Amino acid sequence: MPAALLVHSGGPTPVINASLLGVVEQARQHPQITRLLGARFGLEGVLSQNFVDFSTVSGATVEQIARTPSSALGSSRREPAEHDLEKILEILRSRDIRYIFYNGGNGSMGAANQLAAVARYGSFEIQVIGIPKTIDNDILVTDHTPGFPSTAHFFACAVRDIGADNRALPGQVEFVEVLGRNAGWIVAATALARHDPADPPHLLYFPEERLHLDQLLADIEHAYARYGRCVVGVCEGQLDNHGQPFGADVRHGSRGSLAMNIAHRLAMLTAQHLGLKTRSEKPGLLGRSTSLSVETDWNEARLCGQAAVTAAVTGQGGHMITLIREPGPEYHVRTGLVKLECVAGVERLVPAEWRVPNGITPEFRDYLEPLISPVDRFPSF
Repeated sequence: MPAALLVHSGGPTPVINASLLGVVEQARQHPQITRLLGARFGLEGVLSQNFVDFSTVSGATVEQIARTPSSALGSSRREPAEHDLEKILEILRSRDIRYIFYNGGNGSMGAANQLAAVARYGSFEIQVIGIPKTIDNDILVTDHTPGFPSTAHFFACAVRDIGADNRALPGQVEFVEVLGRNAGWIVAATALARHDPADPPHLLYFPEERLHLDQLLADIEHAYARYGRCVVGVCEGQLDNHGQPFGADVRHGSRGSLAMNIAHRLAMLTAQHLGLKTRSEKPGLLGRSTSLSVETDWNEARLCGQAAVTAAVTGQGGHMITLIREPGPEYHVRTGLVKLECVAGVERLVPAEWRVPNGITPEFRDYLEPLISPVDRFPSF
């Protein structure tokens, strides 16, 4: 009898388990799915046949898990090799798995597309549906990705809170390192902490644009002269005008190279060149594992899981679920579909027309504010 499989892939988010809940509760409504399995640690679990059988897990337990951050199933960044795909197809056949729900980012959608293709070539009818998930918000077509709003809210609040410390003890330049890799969606969202020019971040930079060290130092001098202090929001993927991470330590991984300590490096360079007191802060993975998820984000992650099951049982395999923002003064979204091949492995960066020096445009603010819970300004004397 046909079974289904849920796979988590790539970095977890604060609301990925809400998508899990959506899949589980919706799958239980469809008799076409006789059993739902969850792969432990992504493709590693598929290849080792290490599965959770959701028929043995109570609805109450799944609902509790849905409110926890990170991935309760476990995830993996493994990219399937040709021999992996052949073995996976054998496992799917042996267990009569006809539906796969692949929860991940743009790289993961590439893997999902590969699974759909190998099943077609192997004459094995299977419905592969992608569920969008990435804090980086860099998947094409969808208005935004589940996980991004909660992480963006976390970093906006972190910048606000560090700014309160910076205001209480002036005389220091503080760099806050923000997640996002090559896309500046999260660092841009920290601008929501800025209610007037004296509020942090006083400076922020988009990784989509190269940053000359001389320009950074000039900006800091100007802000410091005005406020006697400075908070800088910088993305982990920021590069200098030579395409290098300012001499920071670099880690090479499955998604390319990434600086490990960009904020620390910039703080050291600022102290060296300007003679100012500096400090770096790196909330790091806490931002994608925070339990303080945004309710709208949680609800939409669940909605995407539900929509994935509906798409699968109606024969819409080979697609990813999207979020479509409805026009009008009130924020509302509905789900849609896009072919996996259209989003696989392609990054969506912040549009150039939404980027301004050290800030965001009104249009960008209008995009962000419905997604992210208000970042209230602290009262002060």
